[in-house]
Amino acid sequence: MSGTAGRVTVIGGGLAGCEAAWQLARQGVAVDLFEMRPLRSTEAHTTDGLAELVCSNSLRDNSLSSAVGVLKEEMRRMGSLIIAAAEAHQVPAGSALAVDRRGFSRYVHEAVEQEPGITLKRGELTTIPDEPVVIVATGPLTSPSLASALGQLMGSKHLYFYDAISPIVTAESVDMDVAFRAARYGRGGDDYVNCPLTEDDYNTLVDEILSAEFVEARDFERCVWFEGCMPVEEIARRGRESLRFGPMKPVGLELPDGGGMAHAVLQLRQDDREGRLLGMVGFQTRMTWTEQRRVFRGIPGLENAEFVRMGSLHRNTFLDSPRVLTTDLQAKNRPGLFIAGQLTGVEGYVESAATGLLCGVNAARALLGQASLLPPPSTALGSLLAYVTDEGRRDFQPMNANYGLMPPLEGRKLRKRERRQAMGRRALEEHGRWMQNWPGGTDGHKERAQQA
Repeated sequence: MSGTAGRVTVIGGGLAGCEAAWQLARQGVAVDLFEMRPLRSTEAHTTDGLAELVCSNSLRDNSLSSAVGVLKEEMRRMGSLIIAAAEAHQVPAGSALAVDRRGFSRYVHEAVEQEPGITLKRGELTTIPDEPVVIVATGPLTSPSLASALGQLMGSKHLYFYDAISPIVTAESVDMDVAFRAARYGRGGDDYVNCPLTEDDYNTLVDEILSAEFVEARDFERCVWFEGCMPVEEIARRGRESLRFGPMKPVGLELPDGGGMAHAVLQLRQDDREGRLLGMVGFQTRMTWTEQRRVFRGIPGLENAEFVRMGSLHRNTFLDSPRVLTTDLQAKNRPGLFIAGQLTGVEGYVESAATGLLCGVNAARALLGQASLLPPPSTALGSLLAYVTDEGRRDFQPMNANYGLMPPLEGRKLRKRERRQAMGRRALEEHGRWMQNWPGGTDGHKERAQQA
């Protein structure tokens, strides 16, 4: 270990906080890791263990044909405590990396407690310490007092508490022989991709929405629906024509063949700078992911839609990161304050831990006055960071790692599976070159993971 001077406070004992604390300690930085449980619990946690998995026990696909699988491999190379814990307590789950959740939490907990450089402190911090370097990784259930402190620092308009998400599909998977580009009344050019529905198409869609299976909200997620984030199924329940006079209104959109207006229209809006991703406008929903794929692929033009993010509506405290965070996840108005985990707007266990890992390493570098290390945007982690800190992004919403965030491949057009594999290979090749500057170089990651 190096002899880095200084001490860092990490707030939050979830996956991101534990990973950040671990990485700091491995570089010789003393860490105070604050976890408010069990003195103050949350609506979702049931134990006082670190890195408790409160939802699924799956860290999702473990193959290199998926972006999250590539992200896991990048983290293995970087000496991730979370990935080491997951692999030590893996349970059968096909191609997914699923874990025994108690064994996983115990592994991380014991590793943190036995690391001499980390001091675990139980208790709630209600303010952000006035220290040179601090990492906040309190997750989607950040306590009200600390959320208030974050809101005061970042600006309350940049802190969200309820997350209304519409599905996102890849642009190349939309059938443009059916869909057409146009903006309502021609304002703004051809900014939207429009999927027209006949009256029969529309009535079938409404029937499917009303009969679909939904994820029931837990007590702490229940809220009074705001008109601006009304679930599509709630709109449909108001009356059969409600969607036609809401997010699916066809007014101002002429069909390209001169046939007037469609009965209803689903609009898709560009969601990334490059135009590779399209969001379904106004289609936030509580349908299960399986039902979303089934129901929404019944919309003309979306029969073969590739979903990179599913819709949801739930409590999720997160920041408007493109407005308030730098590319290395430091607060723009307070250098030295790093934000990690789901507060940044990443979704998923793996993505949260990955941001904690990078924040831990860069926090140690900040103590020495060194520049942060940022992975290339063609890597899984680099593309995720580019997404959450893209200042040009409108209507920022949380996102999982996915190939739609990575720059496209140059050269000949490949089928989806081949393209993903090629993008995965490129990501790991560029990640390997970037790792030459990683603490310990490219050979130290195995030793660090084993020491976990």
